[in-house]
Amino acid sequence: MLRQVPSPDPVPTPKQVIALFGPTGVGKTDVALAVAQRLRDRGERPVAVSADALQVYRGLEILTGTATRSEQEGLEHRLISFLPVGATFSVAQYARMAHAEIDTLIEEGATPIVVGGTGLYLRAALAELELRPPPPPGVRERLMAEAARRGPEALHAELRERAPEAAATIDPHDRHRVVRALELEAQGALTTPPAAEENRLWTHDTRHPTRLIALTMERDALHARIDARVDAMVRAGVLAEVQAADAAGASETARKALGFDQLLRGDVEAMKTRTRRYARRQITWLRKLPDVELVDLTGREARDVAAELVG
Repeated sequence: MLRQVPSPDPVPTPKQVIALFGPTGVGKTDVALAVAQRLRDRGERPVAVSADALQVYRGLEILTGTATRSEQEGLEHRLISFLPVGATFSVAQYARMAHAEIDTLIEEGATPIVVGGTGLYLRAALAELELRPPPPPGVRERLMAEAARRGPEALHAELRERAPEAAATIDPHDRHRVVRALELEAQGALTTPPAAEENRLWTHDTRHPTRLIALTMERDALHARIDARVDAMVRAGVLAEVQAADAAGASETARKALGFDQLLRGDVEAMKTRTRRYARRQITWLRKLPDVELVDLTGREARDVAAELVG
C-alpha cells in the first residue's frame, strides 16, 4: 500500500507594489480609488502610501491636494497629514517611514499602492536612496536670506557663472533649486545638474516587485485641469489655509508646497503658471523612467483606466 506524502505548502507569490505617478492635477487619486475598488472586488486589501513631499504636513491639505476624508474612506492612506507645519522633514526620513509602511503591508498580505507626484519621494519609497551630502550648518539659511533680499534671479546669475550646465536646467525664479545647486557647487558635489538628479537616482532595483504606472494627459487638457483645480482650492479656502500656516511658523520645507509663496501674495494666476510649469517637468521626468507603463488619461474616466490596468 502506497503511503500518501503530504504536499509541501505552496510558496507564496511575492506581493507586487503598484506605483501610480503623474503630474499634479492629472487625477492620480481618482485612478487610485478606482484601482483599489477593483482590487477589493477580487479579494485583495489595497492601502495607499503617499509619495508626496508636502502631503506629510497637517494644515496644508487643500494646497497639497491631500486625499479628502471621503476619499480616505474609499481607500486608506498612509503618510499623510502627520507633521505640524512648523516641522522640517527630509527625504531620508520619509524613506525610512515609507519602507516600514510598505514592508508591513506586504507582510500582512495587503497590496500597497504608492501614489505621488514627487519623483524623488517615489524613488525613496520604492528603492534605496543614494543622497547627496547635506550643506554645512548655516549655508542654506544664508543663501535663502540672500535670495529673499536680492531675488533668486541674482543667485541664478552667480550659478550661471560657476556652473553654466546646471544653471541651464533651472528656472531662475525657483529659489529652492537655485539655492540647492549653489550648495552643491560650493561642496564640489555638483557633478550632475539638479534637474537630472531624479533621473540619476532612479534604478531598476526596487525593494519589492513593482509595477510602475505613469499617468499622463494631453497638455491643453492638463492645463485646463490645473487651472480648474486651483480655482477649486480657492473656493475651498486655500488662501486662509496658507495664511494660517504662515502665522503658525511654517518651516522652510513646508513652504516649498507648490503655490505657497504665490498665495501668500494673493497671486492666484502666478500659482497657476508655476503649477503648469512644474507639471511639464514632471511629465518629462516620468517618460524617461525605465520599465514604466505610460497611461494617457485624456478624455477617459478613472474607472475605465482601472479596468484596463487591473482587469
